[in-house]
Amino acid sequence: MICAAKSNREVAAALNLSEPTVRNHASNLFRKLGVKSCAEAMLYVGSRS
Repeated sequence: MICAAKSNREVAAALNLSEPTVRNHASNLFRKLGVKSCAEAMLYVGSRS
């Protein structure tokens, strides 16, 4: 499961993407959400459901 992945490498492998691509998309998503880490993003998503 992608949500349970702990690293960019695991996400990249699950989606068949490169690690730099995953890092770039994660950075863009974090910036749009106004968060600085995966933990903050998970709290943000959890608070909205």
